[in-house]
Amino acid sequence: MEEQLYEIIKKVYDKNNRNLFTFLTGAGISADSGIPTYRGIDGIWIKGTQFHKPEEFGTYKYFKEHPEEVWQYSLFRKKMFESAEPNESHREIVEIENLLEDKFHLITQNIDNLHRRAGTKRIYEIHGNNREIKCSNGCKEIVNLPDEIKGKDIDEDLTANDIELLKCKECGSWMRPYILWFDERYDEKTNKRFSALKIAKNSGILFIAGTSGATNLPIVIAETTLKYGGTIVDINTEDNLFTKLIKDKKNKIIIRGTSTETLKTIKEIFKNIC
Repeated sequence: MEEQLYEIIKKVYDKNNRNLFTFLTGAGISADSGIPTYRGIDGIWIKGTQFHKPEEFGTYKYFKEHPEEVWQYSLFRKKMFESAEPNESHREIVEIENLLEDKFHLITQNIDNLHRRAGTKRIYEIHGNNREIKCSNGCKEIVNLPDEIKGKDIDEDLTANDIELLKCKECGSWMRPYILWFDERYDEKTNKRFSALKIAKNSGILFIAGTSGATNLPIVIAETTLKYGGTIVDINTEDNLFTKLIKDKKNKIIIRGTSTETLKTIKEIFKNIC
């Protein structure tokens, strides 16, 4: 595997017209930091006697009907994110960026801010982030979540001050988390859709780590890289939707193992050729 990786990385690095190396990451990257997946069993939200699956409450429709409940859950996850620390995979990606500089891009599905906290700069957060909020009624620009609003315990309700701070100063509507919900479409302003696809088009190699491809844009990113002659490196512990996409393609490498060890190998290869 290491020899195959070296050969393809060296080949792409030496090309002048296709020299972008892109990393696409998902929840699996943050698992070693103690952050559970959003879509899996750990993402189920319990409120009173009600059990809600993410696909139910992680929607704009549900937010409009139950804004306080959705904010309570969001602030519970905020506390979880803030108590977590970037792990070795995050740090390996930073070191790879430092080696590649402008030849590097990171596209992440994660909203937990751990890539940024680790030091990654060339980053596209295609599912939004947990740092910012916007008006649910569509007015005003994106703003930072006020510092006065703290993370919550799972059974902790919003305070009156929280509610006041979470109302739009322009129209009085609820502000909402700056994330992509299940009933929303990708766009450029919120999700960097076109920027991400442009990067995918110009990527000699797309390294996919810690994501199964359960959402639309990541799959389209991989399809775009393949369409324009790039190679896909699927780094996951088990087969997934990306594996299905690339199984009959020549320009692919499938690696079954932890992201940390594989990223360490990739970093050492770049050290040798940069």
